[in-house]
Amino acid sequence: MTSDGLPMTDGRPGRAAGNVLVARGVTMGGATGRCPVDRLTGTGMRRGRRWVTVALASSVLVAAGCTSAVPDDGPAPEGSDADSDVAQPWRDRPVVDLRFEMAPDLASASGREVVEFTPDLDTCELVFRSWPNKPATARAGSSLTVSGVRVDGRDAAFVDVPAGAPEGAPGTLVEVPLAECLSAGDTVTAEVTFDLVLGEQVNERVGTSSAAEVAWFATAFPLLAWERERGWERGPAVPVIGETAVSEDFLLESLEVVAPSGYEVLGTGAVDGTEPGPDGTTVHRFTAPAVRDVAVAVGDLEVAERTVGGTRVRVGVDREVGAAGPEDWLDQIEESTGGLVDLLGPLPYDDLWVVVLSSQSSGIEFPGAIQFGDVDPERRRGLVTHELAHMWFYGWVGNDQGEHPWLDESFATFAQAVADGEGPTYAELAARDAPPVGESMTYWAEEFRRPSSTYYDTVYTLGGAALVEARERVGEEAFDAALADYLATNAHSVVVPGDVEAAFADLPEVLGVLREVGALR
Repeated sequence: MTSDGLPMTDGRPGRAAGNVLVARGVTMGGATGRCPVDRLTGTGMRRGRRWVTVALASSVLVAAGCTSAVPDDGPAPEGSDADSDVAQPWRDRPVVDLRFEMAPDLASASGREVVEFTPDLDTCELVFRSWPNKPATARAGSSLTVSGVRVDGRDAAFVDVPAGAPEGAPGTLVEVPLAECLSAGDTVTAEVTFDLVLGEQVNERVGTSSAAEVAWFATAFPLLAWERERGWERGPAVPVIGETAVSEDFLLESLEVVAPSGYEVLGTGAVDGTEPGPDGTTVHRFTAPAVRDVAVAVGDLEVAERTVGGTRVRVGVDREVGAAGPEDWLDQIEESTGGLVDLLGPLPYDDLWVVVLSSQSSGIEFPGAIQFGDVDPERRRGLVTHELAHMWFYGWVGNDQGEHPWLDESFATFAQAVADGEGPTYAELAARDAPPVGESMTYWAEEFRRPSSTYYDTVYTLGGAALVEARERVGEEAFDAALADYLATNAHSVVVPGDVEAAFADLPEVLGVLREVGALR
């Protein structure tokens, strides 16, 4: 989420300037070309290529390409980058078809998800996460309720498990026992129907505004909770402002949003056309070869578009937003992206969707999409840069945001600091008695009276500063080369702290700094 140096109020940065904790210190916080999805093979088609990543004074060679898959039993498509240095998407990744039908008042939606799942371990159940039922969103009036499940065409029983949901709310965990256990490599198809309620004026990822005539929802469908080589993720939702989700990449074969005609619809991935729907609606379609999540916004939005470094960036601003218009946002996104690309390489998505909402005050990232609040993007440059940095950290290289939040938040804050040239010194922050950076979201919720503020100050600010300090100790060239290898090796996967240790194994000073702050054990 946010990292731009503004003060925290109940764990969320306030609108007023002052007490610059991060962006003036550490909160320092793509591939170009198009990647259409082949409907028959699920393969993104684009010629592979290589680029040079310039990290300040250094040049690091990394490989890039479309998030594509190559059939196991055939040769790589002509011009593919399957043999490049960059890890490719999981060939057996889930295939998801998702449909939302919006209510006329934009206060709710009915949903249907079809997912083809091929596990790499034996399993006797399916597990989905219903993240709109976490405390921050459920207490604000949003919810996701599963109404039915079918497995391979037959009705299936399911169990709704609270897993951290507030009392009276649907659970954040849905378990579906299988009639027959599934062996690794076998495929099962599940169809899940669900109802989504959008709370009014929610300062979070799922909500609606009748005044602005807009709805927004992300991570708002039953999210398959599988991690390769580990199995099902069941960690509880916690009352801490931040993310707790984890997901492998999936092929978003089709995202359909049925909305009243005349409204703008922002989605995830590439536009796949529109067609008239029933009763004065329009069906909007999107598709993406490899994403971990889906974000949607529907309503009376002013939309502007620009190509930034080969990525199509679309910004939609709701009618109650007053701080800046879509072109102002595009200007800052372009500026912030430039510094990040110098450090990390091209944006890993061909399409980026940004919605600016009068009901929000900060920023929330998703793979290929961002929600921002009604702020001045130039004054809140650190916020913009931080959320964009998540396209690499969590979007491209995933992690369990509940168990190891530092793996995306500390790295995004680090990238923000380097790209913007701002951030407090490590020496200043390390002198304080801080908790370990590497703790889980459950730890922050259980151990502190103000968990969100402590989490933010430690994981974002101290964690980001530690990475900046490590880079300075070993030199930019060596650090950036190891970072490029980390990104290339772990693209399209879910990392753990051991993957950071492996990437920086030849730079013991880096590992030493991360151990000093408790990011690594």
